[in-house]
Amino acid sequence: MAQYIVGKAAGVAHQFYKSCKLVLVFQKPLLESDLLTEKEVAMIFVNWKELIMCNIKLLKALRVRKKMSGERMPVKMIGDILTAQLPHMQPYIRFCSCQLNGAALIQQKTDEVPEFKEFVKRLAMDPQCKGMPLSSFLLKPMQRVTRYPLIIKNILENTPENHPDFSHLKQALEKAEELCSQVNEGVREKENSDRLEWIQTHVQCEGLSEQLVFNSVTNCLGPRKFLHSGKLYKAKSNKELYGFLFNDFLLLTQIIKPLGYSGTDKVFSPKSNLQYKMYKTPIFLNEVLVKLPTDPSGDEPIFHISHIDRVYTLRAESINERTAWVQKIKAASELYIETEKKKREKAYLVRSQRATGIGRLMVNIVEGIELKACRSNGKSNPYCEVTMGSQCHITKTIQDTLNPKWNSNCQFFIKDLEQDVLCITVFERDQFSPDDFLGRTEIRVADIKKDQGSKGPVAKRLLLHEVPTGEIVVRLDLQLFDET
Repeated sequence: MAQYIVGKAAGVAHQFYKSCKLVLVFQKPLLESDLLTEKEVAMIFVNWKELIMCNIKLLKALRVRKKMSGERMPVKMIGDILTAQLPHMQPYIRFCSCQLNGAALIQQKTDEVPEFKEFVKRLAMDPQCKGMPLSSFLLKPMQRVTRYPLIIKNILENTPENHPDFSHLKQALEKAEELCSQVNEGVREKENSDRLEWIQTHVQCEGLSEQLVFNSVTNCLGPRKFLHSGKLYKAKSNKELYGFLFNDFLLLTQIIKPLGYSGTDKVFSPKSNLQYKMYKTPIFLNEVLVKLPTDPSGDEPIFHISHIDRVYTLRAESINERTAWVQKIKAASELYIETEKKKREKAYLVRSQRATGIGRLMVNIVEGIELKACRSNGKSNPYCEVTMGSQCHITKTIQDTLNPKWNSNCQFFIKDLEQDVLCITVFERDQFSPDDFLGRTEIRVADIKKDQGSKGPVAKRLLLHEVPTGEIVVRLDLQLFDET
């Protein structure tokens, strides 16, 4: 039985190797035709050569000949071989991530270009294809990679625990499941990226003080993720809106229907001509509270979003849609708040650790002078991050200025008079992306001691580096606990 299953494992690789050869029946003629560009062919077939190579290597490792001649493979080696070969199946991640786009392109060409439809149909009549269309071959990589964990589980079930290859088989199963997880995650990330790119070209966000790039890193939560979308209505006026929910904010928009709009255009469809314009500035999820009405069993699927000093009362298209909106907003809000909380707690722990040292440095960040402009209005929203080793202090953010007056006080404990350095980095506070760098400067504690002498606190005007303009004015007071 186990030997039969080993043959099945080899058969999966062998069948896929054959199907890769069959796809060449389509790939070369399509390249030579005028029906697709070279870029479009690459979009459909992605990295087939890499897939072929990793399956050839697996076949060779399993000592299975092309004709499956019946040569037997010692079962005791299968786990060891699979453990070694499965990490080399990474090309599946890229192909499966891009496969949806390739399938969508084939469908689009089939619907819109009759010559393409007929051409591909003729190619599928090749005896090697056995009547299978191109779209079926493009599904094989995803089907094949998901079969390996099932086959290895079958081998494990037929292998005694005291067998010398049992531990290798368990490792092989872990690697096969990890590969499937990576493929699934790659597919999700590609779909998320494609949707964010679609939103970028179909949603107008005029009037924001900073550029909103949807497919980018958020300010706090890592890469931006699209979570949900759908029609929403203002409960009182019945005004139709369209909501896009991300992991960091909710964007309410209005649909701009193009001339000749038929009502059939779908969100995220490559053929859609729909455009949306921002209805209200984005609602950040770390500032919201979402609630159901007092009587949630009512007929209307209404829910409330409290944001700072405003309440949005919205109606979804159905009770199920309301449930989806409420659950997804709540979960995203809780994650955002928890992430910020952990960052604050980490910073607090560092500040509260009064390590034994030889003294302390009292710092007053007075002001910034002629800082770099980051915003379209020629201004910035600057703040300072002041550090000494693991000790950190962050000033408040001053809005719309290149000459901020912070007057922010902090203190740092000195451990080594010669080695400790006070670092000041200035950032532009962004909402939709990581904060922009506005320059940095530093000063050694030993130099502060030298300049201060016995005169008491000293004022310094420090030039910011790595930027074309900017200075920071600070007031420093070094207090040593024991100078003897």
